[in-house]
Amino acid sequence: MYKLIAVDLDGTLLNSYGIVTEETKQTIKQTMKKGTDVIIASGRPVDSIETIAKEIDSKNYFIAGNGALIYDMKNNKTIYEKVLDVKKILKIIDLCEKNSIFYNIYTEDVILTKALKFNVLYYYKENLKKDEENKTKIKIVENMKEYIKNSQDKKYLKVTICDESEMVFNSIIKKLKNISDIEVLEVSHMTRKTIKHGTEESKIEYFYTEIALKDVNKWTAIEYLLKRLELKKEEVIAIGDNMNDKDMIENAGVGVAMGQSTPKVIQIADYVTEDNENDGVKKAIEKYC
Repeated sequence: MYKLIAVDLDGTLLNSYGIVTEETKQTIKQTMKKGTDVIIASGRPVDSIETIAKEIDSKNYFIAGNGALIYDMKNNKTIYEKVLDVKKILKIIDLCEKNSIFYNIYTEDVILTKALKFNVLYYYKENLKKDEENKTKIKIVENMKEYIKNSQDKKYLKVTICDESEMVFNSIIKKLKNISDIEVLEVSHMTRKTIKHGTEESKIEYFYTEIALKDVNKWTAIEYLLKRLELKKEEVIAIGDNMNDKDMIENAGVGVAMGQSTPKVIQIADYVTEDNENDGVKKAIEKYC
């Protein structure tokens, strides 16, 4: 029997409108009643994940910042963290600003950004449909370097970099790799998300990568949980769609890729389910649990 299912959010549990369908919620709830815990493993900050965890009745743990942090929901505390220090954050900011690259910084509780663009615009539009207490917190900061220098008590989980031009994007990736002790996620395809305004829809498309402390990924965080819970990796199912899910899909007892996943993730998965528009998570859980 599988004891733990780790599931990604964007492109996986959530459809392109940022919603968990009722059918998927019910399948997850039934699975947990039978003794298999379902946890979220996402790149989002704590508050944004906690809202969705409560929607699906996941009450124990979740992983934030692509493995930078594990949060214990029952005891309302962080039990594991590997975060970027201020010096690293300032180096990344310098590099982005010198090259006119859009970036945003994920702390444990808020996304810091200079403008509502790309991924932050998507979260902002998603917030318009939510109650105040359930919104992903976004803070627009005019002078990011000064803000960071004056907020050294914050925990910096990751930095996300976005650009519409593949050439510009690839150029900044090469420069980022010169900064020591960071992990630059290899993402080479364009992200596509849908924003709905009443009956109208608009697409957001961009290239992106994520930067975290070296050796931070979702699987490393899951391994920490397995030791704490005295579980084996063979008892774990991991479900995701993108390169930040690759390690957990590759190492879990069963690794599941969504139907629309990046090709590298599909290649290493044990099973490819349907895409996130067609309840792929629900169908994968039903297959194995």
